[in-house]
Amino acid sequence: MPIPVAPSGPGSRVPSPGNNDIVLAFSGGLDTSFCVPWLQERGWAVHTVFADTGGVDAEERATIEARAAELGVASHVTLDGGPAIWDGFVKPFVWAGEGYQGQYPLLVSDRYLIVDAALARAHDLGTNAIAHGCTGMGNDQVRFDLAVKASGDYRIVAPIREIQKEHTQTRAYEQAYLEERGFGVRAKQKAYTINENLLGLTMSGGEIDRWEAPGEGARGWCAPRNEWPAEPLRATLRFVRGEAVALDGEEMPGHELLAKLNALFARYGVGRGLYTGDTTIGLKGRIVYEAPGLTALLAAHRALEEAVLSKQQNRFKPDVARKWVELVYEGFFHDPLKTDLEAFLASSQAMVNGEVVLETGGGRVDAVAVSSPHILNASGATYAQSADWGVEEAEGFIKLFGMSSTLWAEVNRK
Repeated sequence: MPIPVAPSGPGSRVPSPGNNDIVLAFSGGLDTSFCVPWLQERGWAVHTVFADTGGVDAEERATIEARAAELGVASHVTLDGGPAIWDGFVKPFVWAGEGYQGQYPLLVSDRYLIVDAALARAHDLGTNAIAHGCTGMGNDQVRFDLAVKASGDYRIVAPIREIQKEHTQTRAYEQAYLEERGFGVRAKQKAYTINENLLGLTMSGGEIDRWEAPGEGARGWCAPRNEWPAEPLRATLRFVRGEAVALDGEEMPGHELLAKLNALFARYGVGRGLYTGDTTIGLKGRIVYEAPGLTALLAAHRALEEAVLSKQQNRFKPDVARKWVELVYEGFFHDPLKTDLEAFLASSQAMVNGEVVLETGGGRVDAVAVSSPHILNASGATYAQSADWGVEEAEGFIKLFGMSSTLWAEVNRK
C-alpha cells in the first residue's frame, strides 16, 4: 500500500518506506489525542508512550490506555516514572529551594522524563522518529525538542505546531477534527489544558488566558476554603543530606512520600497559586497551579537549611538555585552547567540532617519546629537574650564593621 503524500512543511514529511514507526509522548488529553489520527493519516504507525509521573490514579491510567486503544495506535506502553522524577528532579529542586521567578515550582519538569521514556521506546522499535503534542506558542516545545536533540540524532514531528500555521483557534480545530472522526472529547478538556503529575497540577485556557478570575471549574486537587478541615494538620519530615526520607516516622521511597504529602496538604488548600511568568519564547504565560506536596517539602527543607548552613552558604546558595531553575525551565536540562550547579547543591546538603514539624490550618504551611545535631547554636549566646562577649567587644565590632559607611558620612556631612 503506498504511503500517502503529506502536506508540505518540515513537520509533515511522510516516513520513508519500511520505516514508518513513530513514538508519540501521550497523555490522553486533547492535544495528544489529536496527534494520533493526524499522524496516522500521514502514513505513520503511531506507538504511544504514557510516562506515569504520578499525577493520575488507577482509573485515569486505565482511561488513558483505553483512549490509546480507541484511537487505534500500533502499540501503547505505560511506564512508572515516579522514582525517576524524584531522583532526577525533586531532589535537586528541593536542594535549590527556589521557584521560577520566585514563585512557580517547575511543575513541567516531568517533560524531560517523558522524553527519556519516549526515546527508550524508540530505541526498542528501532526508529528515530519522535512526536509530541506541544504547541508553537508554549515552553514545552522547547523542553521536548532540546531534550531530544541533546540525546541523539532524532526526527521530531510536532502536529500542533503544523496546524497552527493555518488555524488560529487550535483547540476548537482539534476538537472538531476528532469529533468528525468519531472520537469524543471530555468536557473538561474542552475548557482547559490540564497537566497533572507527581509534582502538581497546572491549568490554562479559557478565562485564565483572558486574564480573568479563574472559574469554579479551574480547580484540581486543592480543596476550596469552605471544605478545609476544622482541625489543623501537623506532619513531621525527616531529612538525610537534604533528602526527605520519612514522613511521621515512616520511611518510604521519595515518590511515595511526595504523593502522601500531596494528599495531606491538598485537603487544606496548600500550594495553590495563580502565576504569570515570562516564557522561554518571550510571551507572558498565565496558569493556575497546585503543588501541595512540593510546597510542604520546600517549607520544611528551607527551615532546616536556615538552621544548619553557614551565613555565607545561605547568602550564596540562592544565586546558584536561581540559575539552576532557569536552566530547567528553559529547556537546558542536559546542559553541562546544570550538572556543575548540582554538584554544588549536593555538596551544600552534607549537614542538612534532621526533622521538621510542619503545620497548616489551611492555605499556607509553616515549619513550626526544627531539630538537628547540626544547628549552628553558640553555646554561650542566644540572639537578643544573652551573650558570652562583653559590651566593649560589641561596640568595637560595630565600629569596625561600619567603618566605611561611617567615614563616608563624616567626610560628606555638611
